[in-house]
This record gives sequence, structure tokens and C-alpha cells, in this order.
Amino acid sequence: MSKKHPVVAVTGSSGAGTTTVKRAFEHIFFRDGIKPAVIEGDSFHRYSRVEMRVKMAEEHMSHFGPAANRFDKLAELFSSYGASGTGQKRYYLHSPEEAEEHNTRLGTDKKPGEFTPWEDIESGTDLLFYEGLHGLIVTDEDNVAQHVDLGVGVVPIVNLEWIQKIFRDNAERGYS
Repeated sequence: MSKKHPVVAVTGSSGAGTTTVKRAFEHIFFRDGIKPAVIEGDSFHRYSRVEMRVKMAEEHMSHFGPAANRFDKLAELFSSYGASGTGQKRYYLHSPEEAEEHNTRLGTDKKPGEFTPWEDIESGTDLLFYEGLHGLIVTDEDNVAQHVDLGVGVVPIVNLEWIQKIFRDNAERGYS
């Protein structure tokens, strides 16, 4: 953990609201003149979109586990940033717009579903801000959480009890 180069991780399942929390932090950073290095969790997938489809079909792999993600690289980044304010990042290109933006910036020709090359984090940032699924993960091989100074877990507003109630009301009570 680092007072000089803090690592903040906002983590939660898809659809839980991590992007909304990220935007709130970005407004705070702008208002207070804080320069973050923003890291997206999708950047630490092991496979491109096409490769992942093949792996899922052949090996019944999940997007969530260590076989599909580079927890080692994420832990390495958090550790490096906390120690020295440095590290490497890349982007997972979700859309044609993101691909165009990063291809223009980097002089590459990547397509949606692919990754940009690894690049150094810009120097002079005040903190590392991560948003994604695995910001606080601990496995037998990797402990990402040990490098996080502030971890924010986001849970969906609709919880399991509500889902069960909706199912029951539809199945047993005739509600639509």
C-alpha cells in the first residue's frame, strides 16, 4: 500500500454500477485537480473476443476465472504503481469508436474485441484508478487486493431476494 502512489479499485459484477461509480470519481478528480491513471479491468483479459469464443466452446471456460484473465499482470501493475507510480497498461477495444480513438493515438490497426499494445502509464499521475471485476481478487497464485489502498465493492440494486420474489410471483401467483 502506498501513500505516495495510491491504488483505488472499484469492483463489482457486470451491471452492478461500477461505471456509474467510476464517473462519479472522475467528476471528483476533475473538480479537485487530481490526475488519475484510469485502468479498465477488461484490459486484463487473457484472450481477444475471437480467441475467447473459441476457448469457451472448446474448454467451457468462463470469462471470470484465472484461465481467462491475467491476474498476475494486474497484481504486477498495482504493485509497481504503489511502489513507484509506474507500470504498464493496455486497452480492450469494445467498439469501433474506441478502436478508432486508440488506433489514431497509437498508430495501430486494431479491431473491436482486440487489445492495444502494452504501454507505460503516463508519468505524473496522482493515483491509479481501476474499474472492473477483479480489483480485489485473491487466488492461490495471485493477490491483487494486497496492493489496493482503497477498495470499493459495488453490488447490484436488484438482489437475489427480489429475483426470487419476481420468479415466485410469476410462477405461482399469475403476475406478469
